Amino acid sequence: MKSMIGKLNIKSLVLLLITLAGIGSVFIMEPIPQDPNYHLFADCRHISFIPNFWNVVSNIPLLIVGMLGIFLLLPKKQNGAIQELWLNNLVFFIGIFLIGIGSGYYHWNPNSESLVWDRLPMTISFMAFFSIIIGESVSIKSGKQILWALILMGFMSIAYWQMTESRGRGDLRFYALVQFLPMVLISIILGMYKVNRNLKIYFWLVLLSYAIAKLFETGDYYVFTSTNLISGHSIKHVMAALGPLIYLAVLYKRKNSEKTKTKPII
Repeated sequence: MKSMIGKLNIKSLVLLLITLAGIGSVFIMEPIPQDPNYHLFADCRHISFIPNFWNVVSNIPLLIVGMLGIFLLLPKKQNGAIQELWLNNLVFFIGIFLIGIGSGYYHWNPNSESLVWDRLPMTISFMAFFSIIIGESVSIKSGKQILWALILMGFMSIAYWQMTESRGRGDLRFYALVQFLPMVLISIILGMYKVNRNLKIYFWLVLLSYAIAKLFETGDYYVFTSTNLISGHSIKHVMAALGPLIYLAVLYKRKNSEKTKTKPII
């Protein structure tokens, strides 16, 4: 028993130290202003009545996956595997659906004001997914309890950025923390804590799809000039929808395993 407690304490201490290091780095680094060139995307083609056509419509997969997740989780009563973190899962897919709306709105007219509605739902999904990982890996109780605190932190990071932006000295440090620190902690949690092997593979695939999406975002112009068909940013939206789709498959398998009264696959 003592050795078990020691292991748990060491794991918690590692996560705490990394979290504190991440938070501390925010306060010692210089403010991160919003790059005005961020709004200049490679593919600005106006098709029909839609400006920046492909960057707008490439958000449709996010809308579809978000809706499928919401429909799968309704009504509230689910089997045990889903029921435990039902609210966390529902908030995650609501966030995905809202990203599809917010990102489409932003790309219709890219500027710092419309960007708020792209980033705000992102923080909902980032933080909800982080709480799901905590619930599945550390403890279900912790995952439930931390959900709204994490989302509040996400909202505050956006509010802080907007407040500084309105004063002419925009600062994205806290938004960067909210976006990237959970991804680091999730990777560490999946490495340290015992999680069902199949479930862990799905979670790693979700993280991989997110990393690939960020690579395509970075290579926006390179992809567009190389293909002359589609930009990296448009592909990024599709890849961003792949992660939630992978997790949706997890929930679908769990739900079906309960319906058929078979042993859960994951």
